[in-house]
Amino acid sequence: MREAPVTPNGDRIRWVELPGAEPVRLYLHGLGSSTPAYFAAAAAHPLLAGRRSLLLDLLGFGLSDRPTDFGYTLEEHADAVAAAVAAAGPDRVEVVGHSMGGAVAIVLARRHPHLVERLLLVDANLDRIDPDRRRPGSSGIAAYDEEEFLAGGLGEVAERVGPFWWSTMRLAGPEALHRSARHLARATEPTMRELLLGLDLPRTFLHPAADGGPAGADALRAAGVRVVAVPDCGHNIMIDNPDGFAAAAAEALEQG
Repeated sequence: MREAPVTPNGDRIRWVELPGAEPVRLYLHGLGSSTPAYFAAAAAHPLLAGRRSLLLDLLGFGLSDRPTDFGYTLEEHADAVAAAVAAAGPDRVEVVGHSMGGAVAIVLARRHPHLVERLLLVDANLDRIDPDRRRPGSSGIAAYDEEEFLAGGLGEVAERVGPFWWSTMRLAGPEALHRSARHLARATEPTMRELLLGLDLPRTFLHPAADGGPAGADALRAAGVRVVAVPDCGHNIMIDNPDGFAAAAAEALEQG
């Protein structure tokens, strides 16, 4: 495990580092998750192994610190990740981002274009989400204000997300979880989709084949984004179908 201070107060992001060749791969988890838990097997898969890999937990989640005075916007997450990558040393990274981690990856590429060599987005958030307390994830969490979320909403969310997701979500700082969800649901301005369309670097979007493709897939393709369906999986593609994910990811990361 490695760590680096990423805020003026010295709050630390931590990551598990796998040795290997460059270019370096940076893996980013989704809301309420932890990158080592969700991506370790994928990073070690024979089709993806051999690269120096940073399995990084966003500030507020997993192994990283959970400051209560941090805003947890997508922009702030991206800047904190950039500071951690600078401390880790690589000049450029290939970024693999799942769900919210994909949204952070897009913002990272926009705000720190010198740092990102290519993007592999794994069923990433691209658009605004309507808050709905009945749903799990960012939509349900964003439907609470922070006071009521801390006073009991977190417990209600725990019952809805199920034991697998809760196993890592319970490690998140409550403020971090709520603020990240609210900002993810609100999206950036312009939206992550609009930012993605304007990026000038190799970009691939993986999605579960059962979903029939992401919204606006034709516009993504027209802008040069490769849209790739992965069979036999849900939202957690790398966990549900490790071999299918590794094959699609390896092909995407080899594209020019």
